[in-house]
Amino acid sequence: MADAARVRKVADRIQQTVARLLQGRIKDPRIGFVTITDVRVTGDLQQATIFYTVYGTDEEREETAAALRSATGLIRSEVGRALGIRLTPSIAFQLDTLPTQAQAFEDALAQARARDEQIARTYAGATYAGDADPYRHDDEDEGDDYAADNDDPAQAAGDADQDDYEAIDHDDYEPAEADADEEGTGA
Repeated sequence: MADAARVRKVADRIQQTVARLLQGRIKDPRIGFVTITDVRVTGDLQQATIFYTVYGTDEEREETAAALRSATGLIRSEVGRALGIRLTPSIAFQLDTLPTQAQAFEDALAQARARDEQIARTYAGATYAGDADPYRHDDEDEGDDYAADNDDPAQAAGDADQDDYEAIDHDDYEPAEADADEEGTGA
């Protein structure tokens, strides 16, 4: 079994050789606009799968696949000469579906973007059902508003007691000497 670096080098050499052959040596009119996208070689260097794409219609893709199948022997012999290894790998051509999948993803993203824009246009002039900021803030004086709106006088008196408690300055509180001894500051 060959190491990963050698497998990668063999795959790269096969890709370059096949691309060069399709560009110049193979003159089959059925071969359309072909791009070799990837080559995968097994770890024992016995089999190579060549992935390709064809720019055109489905009919042109089928014709190109037939032309590549008929030229497999010539391509394999040229690959064997280019590699210079004892055993030439068997070659299989596989239509690469990655561009088709990528196009499907792009179409789905475009539809989602269009739907998001439509929703944004629909709600562009919308307003909030209540206040834009429904939360209370510390800087607002809400005690007076509540007491004025409340019909219950006992509740209003309770709110006034709470306001009186908050008005007392609690920072002047000094602990008793027993508390000071517990902290370790006393004698």
